[in-house]
Amino acid sequence: MLERIRASIPALPPAEQRVARLLLAEPRSFATMPVGEIAERSQVSKPTVVRFCRSVGYDGLADFKLKLAGNVNEGVPFVHRAVDDDDKTSDIVVKVIDNAVASLLRYRNAAASQAIDRAITALADACRQGKRIEFYGVGNSGIVAADAQHKFFRLGVMAAAVTDGHVQVMSATMLGPGDCAVIISNSGRSRDLLDVDQIARRKGATIIVITASGSPLARQAQGAQHILLAADHPEDADRYSPMVSRLLHLMIIDILTTGVALRLPPTTLRPMLQEIKRNLRMTRYSASGNSSSTP
Repeated sequence: MLERIRASIPALPPAEQRVARLLLAEPRSFATMPVGEIAERSQVSKPTVVRFCRSVGYDGLADFKLKLAGNVNEGVPFVHRAVDDDDKTSDIVVKVIDNAVASLLRYRNAAASQAIDRAITALADACRQGKRIEFYGVGNSGIVAADAQHKFFRLGVMAAAVTDGHVQVMSATMLGPGDCAVIISNSGRSRDLLDVDQIARRKGATIIVITASGSPLARQAQGAQHILLAADHPEDADRYSPMVSRLLHLMIIDILTTGVALRLPPTTLRPMLQEIKRNLRMTRYSASGNSSSTP
C-alpha cells in the first residue's frame, strides 16, 4: 500500500503530495491521527486530506485508515521466500504455498475498493449496453487475458482476449466511448501494451490497467478514462520462483467477474448458467464408458 502511494506522488496535486509525504514519514501515527491534526501537519485543509484518500483509490479517510492499520499494524502472517537451488521437496511445497498466500493477503490489505468499484461499474455498464470488452495481455499475461475472456463468456458477455501485438493495435483502434480495454501486464513495460493504452485513450474507451504500481504502464494510466488496479508483489525474476503475479492477476479477474455478475439482471443470468451446467452434464461419461445422456 505504501509503495503504491509512493509511486503515485508525482501524479498528485501539490497539496495532496504533502499529505502523502506525511503518511510515508509516519504511517503508524497517520492511522490514528484525527483529520484536523493531519491537515495541520500537512499544511492543507481537511477536505484536501479526504481528496487525497480518494485520489489514491479509497472511499474516504475512514476506509483509508482501516486499510492502513491493516498494513502497518497487523501485517501479513507470511513472508515471501525465494526458492533456493538446494531446497528439499518439502521446502519447495511450503515456499510455493506461503508465497502465494502472502501475495493474496497483502493485496487484500492494500486493495483500493473505490478503484475496483469503478472498474466493475464500467464493465457492467459495457455489458448492459452491448459495448465491447477487450482483454489485452502478452506472454503470461496473455494467459490471464484468456481466462478473463472465458469467465465473461460464461456470463453471456461477448468479450475478447487479444494477445497478438498487431491484432492488439487493430482491436484498440476499433474501440470507442463506452467500450472497455482491460490491459494486464506484470512488468508494465511491454511496448505493445503501452501502445494499446495510448490508442484506446485517443478513441475514448475506458481503460482498466492491472499492473505493478510505479511501472511505465501505471505511470501512463492517468486521467478520468483510466482505472489503475495496482498489483504489487515481491516476486524475484532473476531466479526461478512461482508465478505469484499470475495468481494475483487471476484473483483480480475473479473479483471483477463476481462484481459484474452481481450487477447483471439475475432473471437472465441465473437461468442461462443453469442451462449451461445441464448441457455440460450431458457431455460427461459414466464409469461404464457410456454417455450420461444415454438411457
